[in-house]
Amino acid sequence: MKLNRNFDVVKNRKAEVSNEVISAVQAILADVRCNGDKAVLAYCEKFDGFIGRNLLVTQKEIRQAIQNVGKDFVRILRRAAAEITEFHKNQISKAWEIKKPNGAVLGQIVRPIERVGIYVPGGTAAYPSTVLMNAIPAVLAGVKEIIMLTPAKADGKISDAILAAANVSGVKTIYKVGGAHAIAAVAYGTATIPKVDKIVGPGNIYVATAKRFVYGEVDIDMVAGPSEVLIIADENANPKYIAADLISQAEHDKQASCIVVTTSERLIIETEKEIEKQLEYLPRTEIIKESLQNFGAAILVTSIDKAFEISNDIAPEHLEILLENAGLYLDKVQNAGSVFLGENTPEPLGDYMSGTNHVLPTNGTAKFYSALGVYDFIKFSSYSYYPKNALAELKDDVIKFAEKEGLYAHANAIRVRFD
Repeated sequence: MKLNRNFDVVKNRKAEVSNEVISAVQAILADVRCNGDKAVLAYCEKFDGFIGRNLLVTQKEIRQAIQNVGKDFVRILRRAAAEITEFHKNQISKAWEIKKPNGAVLGQIVRPIERVGIYVPGGTAAYPSTVLMNAIPAVLAGVKEIIMLTPAKADGKISDAILAAANVSGVKTIYKVGGAHAIAAVAYGTATIPKVDKIVGPGNIYVATAKRFVYGEVDIDMVAGPSEVLIIADENANPKYIAADLISQAEHDKQASCIVVTTSERLIIETEKEIEKQLEYLPRTEIIKESLQNFGAAILVTSIDKAFEISNDIAPEHLEILLENAGLYLDKVQNAGSVFLGENTPEPLGDYMSGTNHVLPTNGTAKFYSALGVYDFIKFSSYSYYPKNALAELKDDVIKFAEKEGLYAHANAIRVRFD
């Protein structure tokens, strides 16, 4: 399969949300805000075929799900959770304080967000890994209440793997509701579903659009788009590995972006041959082929420095560096969601088991967004204490500063303490 030779197709991948989607989402948000549970239940029936009055997942359902997935998968979930926990523990922030000789005290306190909503897709595919990646950092941050939302099938059942992952992650409250109406429910609150302070987790275009509209009512993590991988490689890289890693991203979505940037024309040709070979024994080939045809690219460059220049311009969600002594090139990485070093660190390792988070910025937003982490579930408050002698040292300058800005009442608040 021949890949595009121009990465402009990737840079132009951003799709505008249609007016139809915007109108539909706005109508759902308004309906749920006004009619609460009644609207939520109606949309569950309309979109998922689920007719039920009780949206809360029971402990019996969770126990049955754990039994259904089996001991070995529970073991795998726990192993992944342990790796994610080990990595994210390093992100826990601590309070600090400065004591000055004049008696002034300044500092910062760290507090967890009190209530967080985690959205987990449950349509054509179920991703228990998403549960782990969203919930574990929230637990480590000390979030008091974590609410998970995921759509049920028509029979009222949720994926056993998702429920088992929730149990391993420490999530106790789960509602059988998905789509834009789930986002509305936790953004505004209903009689059944409490309002949260922040919503995290991926979803389809309706979910992403709903998150965008409720931002300000609540906080959100990010509005993520289709998945991306960019691979930087030289003539010594293995084309079999490159092909496999490109395909692994392409199977996500027909709009997934899969790019290799290399100094070797031969490597590009061999990688294209490998893609053809591997597609012969893999499923989801229709999705993979369309993704690679539309948004796959092989870019030939004159130097590795140029490869990193292109990568930093694109700011990929996932960056694989398939170069000898790959770690030596980290200084060249300016914009990337998550970086994978060397031929034995493929991106799927990060999706499941390495411990790094797979909730990452897409569509170039790695230039200003970071991977989901513990820091997304905490807030910082500064504090200060000044005795009168310490205030006296600054009073004249504060008064002049305030008056320069025309804020004479500000100046007065200082002056009256010394009249």
